[in-house]
Amino acid sequence: MNRTPVVFIHGAWLHALAWESWAERFASRGFVAMAPGWPGEADEPRDVRRDPAGLGDIGLDALTDHYARFMRSLDVPPVIVGHSVGGLVAQQLLGAGIGRAAVAIASAPVNDVPLPAARDRLWTPDGAQGDDPLVSLSAREFHRVFANTAGEQESDALFERYVVPAPRRLLADLGCADTARSPRAAADVANARRGPLLLISGQEDLLVPDVVTRAAYKQYGDSTALTDLKQFADRAHSLTIDSGWRFVADYVLGWLDERGIRAGQARG
Repeated sequence: MNRTPVVFIHGAWLHALAWESWAERFASRGFVAMAPGWPGEADEPRDVRRDPAGLGDIGLDALTDHYARFMRSLDVPPVIVGHSVGGLVAQQLLGAGIGRAAVAIASAPVNDVPLPAARDRLWTPDGAQGDDPLVSLSAREFHRVFANTAGEQESDALFERYVVPAPRRLLADLGCADTARSPRAAADVANARRGPLLLISGQEDLLVPDVVTRAAYKQYGDSTALTDLKQFADRAHSLTIDSGWRFVADYVLGWLDERGIRAGQARG
């Protein structure tokens, strides 16, 4: 029996450690759970905060190519689970025929799907001015725009454990810094040969509002490939790391099982 790998891709302002609970949960169900960091990302969030220079040059091209190479190196096509910018990368890779299935959670917008007016400003917080290649969130900003449904104490704990600076170049590629969105911020929504895709939104998400996820879901409507949508009420952009993470993770596990994607598969 070959075990099915699940590759987790984190988004802006989070470290790969943010998937620690998900990785443990999926591993307990028999999957090979992997959360490789971004190129140049140190192993611990505190090390990234101490010396974040390695992240400064990362754009969407480098990020997508990094994960494409990683997944092509695997012996078994993986399930791809991405959050925020990671959700965009997951859709790109699935559309390119990489991966068995994908889950995009609170995904950054694809193609011509816009953020609602003024919402893009939430991606460029108070300290985002100047020439610094990195954009940091304060604990207050994180609570206000990222973990807005969590209590202050929980939000501060999440901030301390997982939050790191984000590359300004990447935010620019997403069109969030008074720049045009990069052509690479696209997914092949018409590919009928790709694997199943699940789009997930939090209905209290300020960074990627539910309307953005629903607009992306509509774009996939002309493809005969399977696309599903799940909306979680009263959840913010922090839905993968806050105290309700298990509800989202278990929904994904159930969805995979319903689609016949299980931890083990017969050898070819």
